[in-house]
Amino acid sequence: MKFAKRLEWCDSSDVGDILKALSDPEILSLAGGLPAPELFPVEEVKTATAFVLDREGDKALQYSSAQGDPRLREMVARRMTDKYGTPAKAEEVLITNGSQQALDMAGKVFLEEGSVVLCESPTYLGALGAFRTYGAEFVGVETDSDGMIIEDLERKLKEIDDVRLVYVNPDFQNPTGIDWSVERRKAFAEVVGRYGVAAIEDNPYGELRFEGPCPPSIKSFDRAGVVISLGSFSKIFSPGMRVAWMIAAPEILSKFGDMKQNAILCSSTLHQAQIVAYNEMFDLDAHVERICKVYEKRMSVLIDSVREFFPKEAVVVPPAGGLFAWVELPEGVNAREVFKVAVEEHKVAFVPGGAFFAEPGHENYMRLNFSNVPEDRLREGIRRLGAVLSQSV
Repeated sequence: MKFAKRLEWCDSSDVGDILKALSDPEILSLAGGLPAPELFPVEEVKTATAFVLDREGDKALQYSSAQGDPRLREMVARRMTDKYGTPAKAEEVLITNGSQQALDMAGKVFLEEGSVVLCESPTYLGALGAFRTYGAEFVGVETDSDGMIIEDLERKLKEIDDVRLVYVNPDFQNPTGIDWSVERRKAFAEVVGRYGVAAIEDNPYGELRFEGPCPPSIKSFDRAGVVISLGSFSKIFSPGMRVAWMIAAPEILSKFGDMKQNAILCSSTLHQAQIVAYNEMFDLDAHVERICKVYEKRMSVLIDSVREFFPKEAVVVPPAGGLFAWVELPEGVNAREVFKVAVEEHKVAFVPGGAFFAEPGHENYMRLNFSNVPEDRLREGIRRLGAVLSQSV
């Protein structure tokens, strides 16, 4: 039996190890980026679903357009324009099965074996996995608290051949929680536009902002039409529905539409209609505000607990939103080794930070999730991790 060569590039060992550990129901997990299930609007979704089936059940249970429900595309375009200044029109929106499908399609559209993807250092683990499947090579671009360092980005665009894609996660970045400054967003759009390289702005967390309005999107500064903006209902509504979107110039969007058509025909007609009905009947912004209040409190508990129980040399910066806190451990501490002891002996899990880097090394980091664990359990989980770390320093 012969398998495709791309299986050689498909390394899921980091994710696989974590998922295997989390299959134990006794594990207190600070690992996955899961929304809090107790905040899901279950009763409202029941009402919206009944409304959809009464109003348009024959259509909602049928196949539909690969581009997505026109009403949902209009809703997304309006929401992105209002919140991020993205000048989107409904015809520039494509509905996808989660943002992860958009990343997979980007690999099909842009990448070949040996193609180079520039990314933040560190970057989202799921993007590395999606692009690696198509034979991509990764080069990390230097990053600071304001986002990707533009001088290093431009230097690498000049020096490296066959850069096909630049991938960034500018709003409460996964894993670091960094929120790009407006100046970096604007400068990034100018540079990728000048070099004519496709750039993905992945933004599943931006609305989970604890204070103030959302900053302008990178796409809002895109004059060359090279920026592809991704968003999702997974973190603000329901990950189980797998409804997300991309906004791009028509010539790019058509390529993704073809790939989607060939791969899955269409996204769930019912789930799209449910979101449309929910938005007609209820207040999505009020729902997101409730989520943010809970997450902000949980984040504060986690940060306070890290400062209490972790070695004093550990560095953590409170994020201003999102789902994650990023911890730099003392030099010489290997988070992968800490993970094994933490899971096996203390029944607590996190994500070792080395998995998020394009290049090897950087093993003295960990990503902690605060959204999916009640406050008392957060404190207990950090206490257990602190006990492991005290033996490692």
